[in-house]
Amino acid sequence: MTKAIQIQQYGGPEAMHLVDVEVGAPGPGEVRIRHHACGLNFIDIYQRTGLYANPLPLTLGMEGAGVIEAVGEGVTHLKAGDRAAYASTPPGSYSEARVMPAKTVCKLPEGIAFDTAAGMMLKGLTAQYLLKKTRPVEGLQPGDFVLFHAAAGGVGLIACQWARALGLQLIGTAGSAAKCALALEHGAAHAIDYSKEDFVARVKAITGGKGVKVVYDSVGKDTFDKSLDCLRPFGLMACFGNASGPVPPFAPGMLGPKGSLYLTRQTVFTHIATREATQAMADDLFAVVQSGAVKIRIDQRYPLADVAQAHRDLEARKTTGSTVLMP
Repeated sequence: MTKAIQIQQYGGPEAMHLVDVEVGAPGPGEVRIRHHACGLNFIDIYQRTGLYANPLPLTLGMEGAGVIEAVGEGVTHLKAGDRAAYASTPPGSYSEARVMPAKTVCKLPEGIAFDTAAGMMLKGLTAQYLLKKTRPVEGLQPGDFVLFHAAAGGVGLIACQWARALGLQLIGTAGSAAKCALALEHGAAHAIDYSKEDFVARVKAITGGKGVKVVYDSVGKDTFDKSLDCLRPFGLMACFGNASGPVPPFAPGMLGPKGSLYLTRQTVFTHIATREATQAMADDLFAVVQSGAVKIRIDQRYPLADVAQAHRDLEARKTTGSTVLMP
């Protein structure tokens, strides 16, 4: 038996309970991993509330790091005793140990600590596919402007650093002067406090009236309309989250007059659907972290049993950088 955080029904943070679960042997294509740390992400809240529905009861958590205890038939890239990390479906990382599909579990380089890995896998792979694969039709070149909302969050701080390494001028938005300072410290070229400033006007001023080539938006409902107004013609609106709620339905015809814009809704799980794709993205992430170009900032640590408070703090926008839960 092992400890895990489960929900029996969708709801608020109080819906999560620490329970005993049985962890068996891994089957074909599976591994059993003993967690040393697991990551906290907004997708966990979407799953807890039912915005993203899953079969119940549900053990939450999409990101973790630890040591492989056993491997099932057909698993060749990992063995018992390996240090490993992952971002993966199905959920289940809020636990001391679990059995899970091996294809998205990657061997963790010795130079990366377990808590760092748990705080970077889902967020770092997200930043990787956004900046490297989710690009406007005209491409991205050094010197180009991009707009990144929630720039002081876990994904945002990684993106700020990685964008700087790629030569991009990232304009970050955040909800306070302190969070804007954090984004600038981590490589944002400009930062906008959306609680005090009109980010559309500031973006236009920064870009000389041209707008940005791409907006990366995990906020959703509260920023969607204005984000479209920040784009230059043929620009790309890349949605990848709903922190403020889902975007209401709209008429696609509105994209034409605004500059023949492109719109996409991305999810990391499409990008890590195969073992080969996952490993290639993880190798890119591991390399940029080990080079020092991207540093993983873990600003909050909670015992696994205190996960309800961790969710409350994340929902209240009290967190910065990455948050990890310690089993």
